[in-house]
Amino acid sequence: MNSIPKIAPILKITPEKLERESLETYLHIRLKRCESELFNLARKYGVSSIEDFEEKYKRGTIEEEGTWEDFFRLDHLEAERDSIREALGAIR
Repeated sequence: MNSIPKIAPILKITPEKLERESLETYLHIRLKRCESELFNLARKYGVSSIEDFEEKYKRGTIEEEGTWEDFFRLDHLEAERDSIREALGAIR
């Protein structure tokens, strides 16, 4: 169900503007959630990126056992953050 054509006149904006602003707001919310999770994982392990995490594995600063799930989660979140930023750039 597409409510944009019904809501846009109520807000006195074009349907296109409502759609673009709604999408931008949605992406910003997803980006903030993603960045929040990234921050929490980075703080937990004292790393700034997936590369930093991997380097700490190599040096033995972080034990591999019990941390692989967070390692892959961090990697996934960094990729998601990049995709969201790209999507935001595409709608501007």
